[in-house]
Amino acid sequence: MARGSANALAFLGVTDAEERLYRAVLRDRDDIGEHSPATVTRALELGIVVRTEAGGLRPLSPKRAVERLIEHQVGRVQDDLQETARSSGVVRTLNAEGEAAAKAVHDRPGIQQIEGLEAVRAVIDEVTFFARTENLTTNPVGVLSAESIEVSRPIDLRILRRGVRMRTLMAAACLQDGPTMAYLRELAGRGAEIRVSPHPLDRMIICDRSVALTPIDPCNTARGALLTRESGLVSTLVSLFDRMWDASNELPEAELPTLTETERQVLQSLYLVDKDETGARQLSMALRTYRKHVARLMSLLGADNRFQAALRARERGWI
Repeated sequence: MARGSANALAFLGVTDAEERLYRAVLRDRDDIGEHSPATVTRALELGIVVRTEAGGLRPLSPKRAVERLIEHQVGRVQDDLQETARSSGVVRTLNAEGEAAAKAVHDRPGIQQIEGLEAVRAVIDEVTFFARTENLTTNPVGVLSAESIEVSRPIDLRILRRGVRMRTLMAAACLQDGPTMAYLRELAGRGAEIRVSPHPLDRMIICDRSVALTPIDPCNTARGALLTRESGLVSTLVSLFDRMWDASNELPEAELPTLTETERQVLQSLYLVDKDETGARQLSMALRTYRKHVARLMSLLGADNRFQAALRARERGWI
């Protein structure tokens, strides 16, 4: 960014004062006394600067800072659009104008048979999109594949961002699977309530206590699902979920791994620099050695990439 640019970050939701603070820290001016506490707090919330151990501020690299700002703006816009879509009733209006087979969901039979995995995923996306108060889910297998996590993450995070209460029951097998536990703790860190059942679970998804999905064949969920809005049946499923919930255990706290000082420095560098070569050079470390540390840390954090590892480490207080 050019030093003389005036509020070049305004389009990303950054005020003049916040940008002046970021530029000052970029120029190695660690004295933040001239900036108001509110400005410092907001810059930390935006993620464009981080606290140092000495209490000062350290900037994210411009590339990382802009990525964080874009992510923040996209999330805000997405939430606004989703709220506008819900309040406007645009989906109901469009459905009402379609052919009889494409009528609004509320006009369909009380129990529908949804065939095929892709069709089920589409229905899940639809019913969770309109959830307003509560989302209840069980997973009788307990282990989530990489594909399942990839499909579920945007849906789950969308629900949590809207303030919908999420309660999820997992089979005990999740405790032995690192990627699954990493994802569950990610959700828990964002407000989801998650328990682990020592007993067999019945698979179900319930939204707002008014609509529920259960498998056609519990032994072969790929066949499809039954979608019901029958109040009596949904109420029975909610009662079953509550009994399973009461008989389950809280998600165990993550055990903090023993990190060496070098590994902590590597984590800090992942958060601040863009390239392994830069991080290795700053730590006076061979590139191959640096990458070995990065690989181990990514595995510990259940991260798919370096940027995700750095964010998860910061969320967990490792750096």
